[in-house]
Amino acid sequence: MLLEDTTNFLKDIPPFQFLEPAAVKALAGKMSLEFYPQNTIILKQDGPPSETLLVIKKGGVKVFIRSGDGEEVLTDYRGEGDLIGYLSLFSGDKSRANVATVEDTMCYVINKETIQALYDSEPIIREFFHKSFVNKYVDKTFKEMHNKTLMIGGGTDTLMFTTTVGELATKGVATVSKDVSIQEAAAIMSTNKISSIVLIDENSVPAGIVTDRDLQDKVVSKGRDTKEKVSNIMSPSLIKAEAREYCFEALLKMLRYNIHHLLVVDDGKLKGIITNHDLMMLQGKSPLSFAKDIESQFTIEGLIPVSLKVNTVVNLLLKEGVKASNISKIISELNDRVVRKVIEMAEKKFGQPPLPYCWIVFGSEGRKEQTFKTDQDNAIIFANPASPEEKQKAKEYFHTFAEFVRDGLIKCGFPPCPADNMASNPEWCQPLSVWKGYFGDWISRPNPEAVLKSLIFFDFRPIHGDFSLAEDLRMYLIKILKDQNVFMAKMASVITKNRPPLGFFKTFIVEKSGEHKDEVNLKINGTGPLVDVVRIMALEAGISETSTLERLEKLKEVHPTARDLGEELANGFEFITLLRIHHQVESIEKSGSPDNFLNPNKLSNLEKKTLKESFQIISKAQDAIAAQYGPGMVGG
Repeated sequence: MLLEDTTNFLKDIPPFQFLEPAAVKALAGKMSLEFYPQNTIILKQDGPPSETLLVIKKGGVKVFIRSGDGEEVLTDYRGEGDLIGYLSLFSGDKSRANVATVEDTMCYVINKETIQALYDSEPIIREFFHKSFVNKYVDKTFKEMHNKTLMIGGGTDTLMFTTTVGELATKGVATVSKDVSIQEAAAIMSTNKISSIVLIDENSVPAGIVTDRDLQDKVVSKGRDTKEKVSNIMSPSLIKAEAREYCFEALLKMLRYNIHHLLVVDDGKLKGIITNHDLMMLQGKSPLSFAKDIESQFTIEGLIPVSLKVNTVVNLLLKEGVKASNISKIISELNDRVVRKVIEMAEKKFGQPPLPYCWIVFGSEGRKEQTFKTDQDNAIIFANPASPEEKQKAKEYFHTFAEFVRDGLIKCGFPPCPADNMASNPEWCQPLSVWKGYFGDWISRPNPEAVLKSLIFFDFRPIHGDFSLAEDLRMYLIKILKDQNVFMAKMASVITKNRPPLGFFKTFIVEKSGEHKDEVNLKINGTGPLVDVVRIMALEAGISETSTLERLEKLKEVHPTARDLGEELANGFEFITLLRIHHQVESIEKSGSPDNFLNPNKLSNLEKKTLKESFQIISKAQDAIAAQYGPGMVGG
């Protein structure tokens, strides 16, 4: 049973997942299991090299180095399935970093002779360690130590992407019964010199949080009776962070929900609290600082230089090995703030709008999958007017309004949409009833143009104004899509024709001539087909999320294709997107502008293999969609 468990574990762990089953089983038989209590130093900087390769089964470790002045610099955090000791094991040199457990940790142990034999006999193992691991972590460590002013400034920037929330969280959170008075709660906060207090119910479960801002905004400014129960002013919707999340994930939540405190939980139990001040102290000038800089601007001219700096975050995140999806999330959050700021300037310039409205975005922006600034894809939904006169007044106001926003965003580095899919186009600045009419017509009469528009606009997401208008439209879309097999089949027909560029013998299909000879388009033929497949499954299942990975996470519970292929599709999306971002950075360095065309012959064997496997998974998902709707329907 132990041998079987170990074998099954290794089957999903790189690089061992690339071995033949017999080799995996043989390796499993030579491994042992070791327990390391929390705070155990497994490897010591400048100490003897590792004599074993460890594979984390459960728990986690942090990797850090100490500079000459004794400063601790965290370079990595590793969890289940990650490896420890490979650098010093293969080099035979002294350990270059400290490795310490952050919780009780179980590791599989592979002795030096076993892994060396595997290294000598398996080319894929050699390439995996050299290309994917050794180079990555050597570069990472030295950049951390020697380039502390790299990109945005301050070596501590990188800690946002390697430090867990649990490590930073303030321990011993102050709690109080939700039934005490405001005065009692305020007194406890004052005595302990803290900016927040957690309220608990009769079962000692967190029920809410009260911050110093709540006391100012809800009590002092309102002249409220301090003898009232403190629960009357608490914020009951607690936004939490898991202890093992990285700090940039806490940053995202604070940006998204505009909050300054996050409770930190570990296996459901309250572990501590983290504040925006904690993150600012940790990271110095980075995404949170950019957000602050954006918010402090009140003119387009002031916003331009701040906005143009946002793309520099991409380089920082890439050098720290951050997942592609997380790069996109941070960039999208910052870009959203730029867009909202320009819209707020428009509101100030043109005065109160005649009707409530919602500014929506779609395309990669709507899916929160932006990297470098992409074309503007936006629209306006405004409330249904009560009369023709009111409708005309609204149209005139919002047309001028949208032109101002369009021009402002162009100045901030967001090019206009070549197809004019923008709010400044009167066709895409309409009342809710017209938008419902658009969607209804596209679905009931799914000609090629209608299907193309649905592929663009159905990924809409609200970013400013009255979100209920967008939510109303989303619910309407979900409702009218139910049992619309003809429309779904037409959409399936369109998306399954755009196949990943992989031939019958698993060779890449490249451009035969022209400017991009011998290259593949990673956007149109890579992430594009994957995004399309996930979208149609999400529309079919009535899922309201627009992000590809968020859609997949929901779909794995309800859709058979996603249940079978969801994990692999998610991994493929991450890999292709990251490959695309890396290529775009290189393109900018060479020509000044990013593109999506890559020559696969310039990839390593492992990268080629992973790209081919990603394309194969996308093709499998397309085949499943085609089979679902039948050859007759999809081919129509």
